[in-house]
Amino acid sequence: MQTSQKSRSSGAAIHNRLYNQPDPIEPFCITGSHFQILNNNGYPDHTRHQEASVVSSQTSNDQFFTLESSPAVEYSVYNSPLGGSLTSSNKSLFSPQASSQSCLSNLHNSSPDNTYGSPISNGVEQVLREMEMELLGPGSDFEDGSITSSFDHKNKYHKILQLGISNLDVKQTLIDIAHAMDDGAIEDANALMEALQSKVSVTGEPIQRLGAYMLEGLKARQLSSGSLIYKKLRCYEPNPKELMSYMSILYEICPYYKFAYTSANVIIKEAMQYESQVHVIDFLIAQGSQWAQLIEEFAKRPGGPPRLRVTGVDDYDSSYARGGGMHLVGQRLAKVAEAHGVPFEFHEAAISGSDVHWGNLRVQPGEAIAANFPYMLHHMPDESVSTTNHRDRLIRLVKLLSPKVVTLLEQESNTNTSSFSKRFEEALDYYTAMFESVDAKLPRNIVMPRDDSRRISAEQNCVARDMVNIVACEDTDRVERHEPLAKWKFRLESAGFVAQPLSYAVATAAREVLREFSEGYRLVEKDGALVLGWKNRPMVTCSAWR
Repeated sequence: MQTSQKSRSSGAAIHNRLYNQPDPIEPFCITGSHFQILNNNGYPDHTRHQEASVVSSQTSNDQFFTLESSPAVEYSVYNSPLGGSLTSSNKSLFSPQASSQSCLSNLHNSSPDNTYGSPISNGVEQVLREMEMELLGPGSDFEDGSITSSFDHKNKYHKILQLGISNLDVKQTLIDIAHAMDDGAIEDANALMEALQSKVSVTGEPIQRLGAYMLEGLKARQLSSGSLIYKKLRCYEPNPKELMSYMSILYEICPYYKFAYTSANVIIKEAMQYESQVHVIDFLIAQGSQWAQLIEEFAKRPGGPPRLRVTGVDDYDSSYARGGGMHLVGQRLAKVAEAHGVPFEFHEAAISGSDVHWGNLRVQPGEAIAANFPYMLHHMPDESVSTTNHRDRLIRLVKLLSPKVVTLLEQESNTNTSSFSKRFEEALDYYTAMFESVDAKLPRNIVMPRDDSRRISAEQNCVARDMVNIVACEDTDRVERHEPLAKWKFRLESAGFVAQPLSYAVATAAREVLREFSEGYRLVEKDGALVLGWKNRPMVTCSAWR
């Protein structure tokens, strides 16, 4: 699988037996830190919460099939439930624009009775077969037309019989496959992948849906240096309207975006309460919807609103998701500002975060600067990827601006420099919690069964791509490189930043966001930062710096 360095698109416990019963749910804690667990009403929470019942599924006439992976020079194609595919660009669920370059193969069609595994349509099989024969020639392992890896079938089936397919634990088997790959046990990895195929489904339980995408990531990794069977496959991208609908679905059914935007806005509003000229630099502007809310808040300020400038940093990928350039963002925000009587100016910086320099930001004398990093710094290559170390370079650049406040919003995960198997376990643990969280009680009586095509498309286009990038890619191709709060703290402090304590108003606003969601979401204060978690798993953090 290939991804561009400039494109973007977010440890599991190892179980030793099949079908482990889940451990009792406890509020998550962070050892050695001062924190308080808050319930959705804002009071200390020392009770256990039970996950809300899952919305029942309903029969759907839509036909789906899961991702299907293999390497490519130009494309890495993944047959999604709606024919969705991965191209050379990845977006994160936590990037507001999410996966703006997912594409759909016009060759695919799925059998309605096959919702498990990753079936490939006859048209795609024919393309793959012809390409394999062309690349490998007569006498190859693909000569019989089957698309499978070459290994000892006797050993494979012996392994499957030993494990017992019906007794396979999906999560543990995924971990076993990752460790087998790390150990070079290719036959065991292939056997386990084939056995697991019938246990995963894009319409199943959270672990089954997660397993379907993780399995394809493992397949993509396994074949990364193999044949170029997908090079000539043609695909097309979902249109911007479809893509926006996928992102809107995730925005509604899980609180991660709302928590981030709302908390950051309160932090910025408080920091700028006495400033007459405010310059907000958003390093991932996307749709710019976060700032409409801030404009409304500024309009209510006693003594009148400040003069507001917004600089939006973003690249072509988000332009596709928006259906046009950043001028569309500027026009929308200008209308909001005019309606609320806020003096407003918008500046475009249509450039990747890795390419940002002082001159791109057009800082003016006398203005108070707020810099916003919304789930984007983890896309910046660091010292493990590039000698330039854009991650720290960008942080140091912002420090030179002497900002009044910097807001950092990031996933609480550690997938940057770990070995493959450890990184895989961490990602598996993180996304297990995520898939469970979006399966919980939905706000405002939203009904979205597991077999709802919109839900499947949202998970496919806005979440699965990131997982595959973490699992299948290395070096500059791997752009999903998350770090936990402790590592961000070290980087920011090394650049001269000091953490700013968050006020009661910030925590109150975050609790208001969570009020309409499942009680399984937990809010924790740690080292002056807010940590939003699902049950006992920290998920995202919001912190302020100066």
